[in-house]
Amino acid sequence: MTTPTRARAIEERLRERLAVEHVEIIDDSAAHAGHLGAQGGGGHFRLLVVASEFDGLSRVAAQRLVYAAVGDLMKSDIHALQMQTLTPHAWRTMTGAAGETK
Repeated sequence: MTTPTRARAIEERLRERLAVEHVEIIDDSAAHAGHLGAQGGGGHFRLLVVASEFDGLSRVAAQRLVYAAVGDLMKSDIHALQMQTLTPHAWRTMTGAAGETK
């Protein structure tokens, strides 16, 4: 799977399985060229995910929801995943946004 296709697949999974209000996906694979995981074809990604399901959850519990959403992509297309998970309220507070979504 190509990098744009991988990023699109990640976003589709997140939107299908979580009430995502905002998602940003950054492919860091080029920075890991030569790394064993990169040789196996898996990509390195950074995510920012804003979803109402994270409300009241610990950071670890919210990240578990993200891992569950991307599921089998972790076995083949994603080697490393760095993520920030925020509730809509935390996102609006952090950005000063008045409910904008992407």
